[in-house]
Amino acid sequence: MGLDHYFSASPSSAEHLRRIPVSLAGRSGEVTTAGGVFSPDHVDGGTAVLLSNTPPAPPGGHLLDLGCGWGPIAMSLAIASPHATVWAVDVNERALDLVRRNAHGWGLENINAVLPDDVPDDVVFRTIRSNPPIRVGKNELHGLLERWIPRLDERSDAWLVVQRNLGSDSLQRWLDATFHAGYSVTRAATARGFRVLKVRRHGAVRTGAVDVVDA
Repeated sequence: MGLDHYFSASPSSAEHLRRIPVSLAGRSGEVTTAGGVFSPDHVDGGTAVLLSNTPPAPPGGHLLDLGCGWGPIAMSLAIASPHATVWAVDVNERALDLVRRNAHGWGLENINAVLPDDVPDDVVFRTIRSNPPIRVGKNELHGLLERWIPRLDERSDAWLVVQRNLGSDSLQRWLDATFHAGYSVTRAATARGFRVLKVRRHGAVRTGAVDVVDA
């Protein structure tokens, strides 16, 4: 990728478009990937761990793939929840173009591949799934999570996969300290050197005249 990073807004390196075989949410086929995006040759190991260690996505509402790359998480969500609206968010314009191509090729009409600022302010998410860009730097990463986790709907979860040797445990401690009032942070799974972290936003469950706080 030369001097490009997968979190570059407009990679200057050659695209080198390629087709690779993948299996996502029980469907197999080919997708288009390119240079200058994250994991262009295969489904990243962390992404595979996340997809294998998260519960079924909500069947409807708004779902978020944060840092979507060429789209494996967003596509998996769209396949599993065809009546939901899946937001595939990335700063990398080339990645967003690939998501659009792949969604079209697989007939997934419920994916919106957009820049962060193009998500309407009033949208809240029934789930967030992310293999976040750890290498962007701690301050940028924390700012990213501080922006999006509060947009979880009540009684909804964010699921993040982070490589253990790239600071998953310290990130868990930061999440726990940052999102304490009304949230809980747990380690949901460990596999192949990765941690899957779950951030739960709690809320009141209405039962007649009584509000019961979700645990």
